[in-house]
Formats: sequence, structure tokens, C-alpha cells
Amino acid sequence: MRATIMYAAGDVRIEDVPDAAIEEPTDAVVRVTRACICGSDLWPYASMQRSEAGQSMGHEAIGVVEDVGSQVATLEKGDVVVMPFAFSDGTCAYCHEGLPTACVHVGFFGNNGMNGAQAEALRVPLADGTLYPLPVGEDDALMPSLLTLSDVMGTGHHAAVTAKVAPGKRAAVVGDGAVGMCAVIAAKRLGAEQIIVMGRHPDRIALAREFGATDVVSERGEEAVERVRELTGGEGAHSVLECVGHNTAVETAIGIARPGGAVGRVGVPQHTAIPGSLPAFFGNITIGGGPAPVRAYLDELLPDVLEGRIDPGRVFDHTVGLDGVPEGYRAMADRDSLKVMVTP
Repeated sequence: MRATIMYAAGDVRIEDVPDAAIEEPTDAVVRVTRACICGSDLWPYASMQRSEAGQSMGHEAIGVVEDVGSQVATLEKGDVVVMPFAFSDGTCAYCHEGLPTACVHVGFFGNNGMNGAQAEALRVPLADGTLYPLPVGEDDALMPSLLTLSDVMGTGHHAAVTAKVAPGKRAAVVGDGAVGMCAVIAAKRLGAEQIIVMGRHPDRIALAREFGATDVVSERGEEAVERVRELTGGEGAHSVLECVGHNTAVETAIGIARPGGAVGRVGVPQHTAIPGSLPAFFGNITIGGGPAPVRAYLDELLPDVLEGRIDPGRVFDHTVGLDGVPEGYRAMADRDSLKVMVTP
């Protein structure tokens, strides 16, 4: 089978690798029908040190179950499934508490030697606790939106939940990538009265407005903070959804939060300390977030996709076959594409 391997920053190749196969009785093998490139994949694309072995890439997928281990009880061959970016057993205390990304057996696809989903197929450990069957065929028209439930839509929702978005409140989204766009959807879905999106790309701003953004701030740094305060009557936003991960984005998020407000962080941090600790402390600002427990959000979000209340699949503006994945990385890194879907 073929799969995407990254060997160093900017060095992405499609190579022949051993076929995915059952290794443990709790495994499943999934034939990938849809995958995608994530904004977080761009961090190693920009900075990865050369590796002779390389890293199999990709952590978002929809596919068809091709084989199951002897202890898999909830899945059958032929099931169409969505694969969250993390695998989890579904039985530990954290999974029962709705936090599968803290599962005692958690692992992350396409990271630390784990096989990735930008491939023709992959082995999924702990299949019962990880894979989520979908009530559609593999070529359903909703596939782009269903694919976002493997990561970006659930991650945008997690930002909104941890930022305590609520009806009648003001929300601000820091970042105009695919997660930021889904965060706008999530804020709208949870009833925010005002939704400020912070970004500079006209096509993304236009999409954010269609998703429910009421205001746009294109300034950076202190100018951005001042502009948000102007738009919020001098107070700031009740809820700030930080979808980037850079220290400057976190500083801005804290700077635009209303005293007593909350910041939901879902951008993978690119620094070792949270900046802005003094303003956050004296503003009584709650800071939360982390890897989104997207598996736990599927029961809530899936009906809204199936019934057409949300359409997060619109974040995909470019589709490639597996051979086009290296070009897809370049397009996203150069900001020529918002998010690339892969059809192996």
C-alpha cells in the first residue's frame, strides 16, 4: 500500500509501505476513503529535523472497515466510520468522563512513530473505543462535513466549550484557519450574539461571515486589542477561542478577553509557557483547552451535520489524490489553500 511519509521539513513523499494488518485482537484495519492535511501538520513541515525512518503522516480520516480483530465487538467489515485523531479504549475513567484524549491508553495517529491516515489504509488500535460508525454510504454527499468531525469541527467546538460560549454573549476567534472557521460555526451554534473573527485573508473572512461572524479585526498586537475593545463597548469578549498556538496569538487572546471571561486554547502551543499570565491573573480570566476530545463530541455534532444545520465541510477548498499530497502541503503552507482533502 501507499502512504505519506515526512522525512524532514518540506520533504514529504508518497511511498510503498507494508500493508496495514491486524496486530492486536482489539485492532481494526480501515481502508481510507477520505483524509486531509491539518494545520498542525504544517508545524513539522516547517521545522522537522531529518529522520532516516521518517514519520507516517495524517490523523483525520473516514473509511471502510476491512478487517477486525477477534476482540472487536462493535464494528463489522463494511462499516463506514469516522476516525478521531486520537485512539482511546472507551472504557477508562477519562473516557467515561468525556475526555478520551486523556485515555490511559491514548495515542495520536501520525505522531511518534504511529501510522498515519494520509494513506490507502491504516491499522486502528482500540477500534471499539476509537472508531465511530456513520449511517451513510462511503460516497455520501456529506463526506466533507463528516470528515471535519475527525478533528477540526470537534476542535472548534472544544474551543467554544472551554471558552464558555453562551447565548447572548460576545465571542472572538483568534485565527482564520480551518479550526478558526469551525470555531465560528461552534460559537454561532452555541448562541453567541457577537462573533469577532481575527484574520487577514479575504476569502477566509468571507467564509467566516457566512458561518456567522458579525465583525472582522485584521489588526495585530495592541492595535487588535484596541479594535476588539471598540467593538465590545470597551469591555472585551466574554469568550475567546484561540485557534493558532503562537505565543502572540495567546497574548492577543488574553488581551481581548473581558474581565471574568474565558479563553479556550486549541492551537497546538509552539512555546513552553503561557504568555500574558499577569493580565490573565488580574483579569480573573479562565484559561482552558487542549487536545479536543472529538470522539466524545460526535453524539452531539453528528446530527447537526446529517440534518444540514451546520456545513463545516466548506473549509475544504482543494482536493487531491494521494500523489498530490506533497503539493497539498505546499499549498497550505503558502496559504494558497485553507484545507486540503485527500481521496486516496
